[in-house]
Amino acid sequence: MKARTVKTRIPGMPASDGAGVMLRRSIGSPALKNLDPFLMLDHFSSNDPDDYVAGFPDHPHRGFITFTYMLDGHMEHKDSMGNQGDLKSGGAQWMKAASGVIHSEMPRQTEGLMRGFQLWINLPAREKMTDPAYQEYGPGAFPEVHSAGTRVKVLMGEHGDARAPIEDPITQVHYLDVNLEPGAGFEHALPVGHNAFVYVYEGSVDIQGTALEQHQLAVLEHGDGVALKAGDHGARLVLVAGQPIGEPIVQYGPFVMNHREEIEQAFQDYQSGRLVRSKARMSGHA
Repeated sequence: MKARTVKTRIPGMPASDGAGVMLRRSIGSPALKNLDPFLMLDHFSSNDPDDYVAGFPDHPHRGFITFTYMLDGHMEHKDSMGNQGDLKSGGAQWMKAASGVIHSEMPRQTEGLMRGFQLWINLPAREKMTDPAYQEYGPGAFPEVHSAGTRVKVLMGEHGDARAPIEDPITQVHYLDVNLEPGAGFEHALPVGHNAFVYVYEGSVDIQGTALEQHQLAVLEHGDGVALKAGDHGARLVLVAGQPIGEPIVQYGPFVMNHREEIEQAFQDYQSGRLVRSKARMSGHA
């Protein structure tokens, strides 16, 4: 395996979104506008309810996928088409907004730790105006792979013999939550053409001689896999990779299209109540 090295390191920058939810943003920040096919990575983490209780009230999406993974706490999802779910600790939701979704994501606790990630994944032009779709699963649906000092939760894609219940057929995303004891090593094969990153949310790791600390994201060079080692206090991280789309990206807030005229159309559709065109297909289980 030709292990990937670190191309660049990006800090998770403090930010707020929704109705004032405090978070750290790495992809989608001034330091890294996007990493095709990924548009944004937000890491929200706080035990202060003032940082998250207002949540993310009704807001629109068009032209991309959101993938939300809850580490702690739980978040209720509702949308304008009548769909509803409660994403609990350890659960994840893949939402293909495509032609248009208006939804809310609201914490359903008033104290305690609220922690998780939201990743935005672009859609190619041929998919941007297709029907929306959902895949939502509770914590028991995701396989875990255990080895010496290592626990890997497979959220999308596969690791070893374990395959995730959520699949992204368009960009073939791999998304692993990796928990390492102090000094433990980890390896994972990746398609050569995929763009990939590692985000450390606890502890630290060494990636082929480059140290990556808590709240840092490493964009990886190309190769056919990743090999890393946890620091003295262990590490928890997400490893994510996906097939680049290679198309123009025009983004304005919650709308991501290929051309400015399509962004203007999205605003017109939203303002006139025509953004939501069809009811989403849903799949998944607790």
